[in-house]
Amino acid sequence: MIVAGVMSGTSGDGIDVALVRVLGRGLDLRLNDLRFNDLRFELLGHEHFEYPRAVRTAVLKAMNAPRIRVADLARLNFLLGELYAEAVLTAQRNSGAAKLDLVGCHGQTIYHQGDAAPYLGRKIACTWQTGEGAVIAAQLGVPVVSDFRPADMAAGGKGAPLVPFLDCVVFRHRRTGRIVQNLGGIANLTAIPANAKPEAVMAFDTGPGNMVMDQLMELLFNGQRYDHNGEVAASGRVVKVLLEDLLDHPFFREAPPKTAGREEFGNAYVRDLLRKAGRAAKTKEDIIATATALTAQSIAMQLRKFVLAQGKYGEYIISGGGTNNATLVRMLTDETAKSGLKLRHSDDFGVPSQAKEAVAFALLAYQTWHKEPSNVPSATGATRLAILGKISYV
Repeated sequence: MIVAGVMSGTSGDGIDVALVRVLGRGLDLRLNDLRFNDLRFELLGHEHFEYPRAVRTAVLKAMNAPRIRVADLARLNFLLGELYAEAVLTAQRNSGAAKLDLVGCHGQTIYHQGDAAPYLGRKIACTWQTGEGAVIAAQLGVPVVSDFRPADMAAGGKGAPLVPFLDCVVFRHRRTGRIVQNLGGIANLTAIPANAKPEAVMAFDTGPGNMVMDQLMELLFNGQRYDHNGEVAASGRVVKVLLEDLLDHPFFREAPPKTAGREEFGNAYVRDLLRKAGRAAKTKEDIIATATALTAQSIAMQLRKFVLAQGKYGEYIISGGGTNNATLVRMLTDETAKSGLKLRHSDDFGVPSQAKEAVAFALLAYQTWHKEPSNVPSATGATRLAILGKISYV
């Protein structure tokens, strides 16, 4: 079965599409247990498509917005559906894939609240990914699985992270414990002990990946979307007093399972960071260097506290857009080496960094189409396995 996985991350930078041929089954029906080794896939092609500037502005405006017109949210939902369909068609044409059987589309998260909070007399946890699946299905002529997170939340989970299913399929090893780190807008990790059963897998969001760095670059460097190759950070100095203050954020001390997004590390957080930096940093480059160190050290701090203290691991595998930031990778290499971890890239395992999350949602869609679950309850906190997503038929 050929499945297109479509991913739009919290950075709001655009659309990743992966064309994947998937074989096998991911569930032992007799034991009602996930069987990662029985699922196989081949990556046929992948591409990244940047949002047009006006669309990116609208997406960022919608994320965790305190006030926005309902009409604009509805229009954005249908517009993104059209953009996703166009991206899949282009990726399919460029990859040479003769046919397409199914699409798995994560959509664009505009709000995610994994923990229940009081609302109108109830305690509610909720999430919202936009990008209309029915529009994608109509334009591509194949079924679309979308809106993956709510089913896990209905089962008592936080709705994230969902990529651990792919991580276990690709990186689980009989003799070596591996930690798989995604460096997207938000950073998240999956810790897979050697020869792990599903219930032994741990996964959680570690906090900011590229998100804080990218927002600061746009604000301080004339709208630049990101720090190319980490060159700005490399030219600055990490302000230790500011970094220590930033690392004191309560999220970093919270035990997993846990999720994060722009609700925790978005515009309000960046404004507060700039206010603090105004008293401590000498240059704009120092601020970017410190934000880069925040990502690296917040990850390392939680690795030591929540993962390495619980078991033995040998490899630390990175993926996501942050792998293009040489300064961030150097910092992570230094931090993980202190714990005896060998740093590797997901590319070494046949999964390109930029494509990994899109591949994950292709596999999740495949599971859903076969009426099989794909959440990992030990990662999300769900009380049971759940079949994720909603299907839009042609």
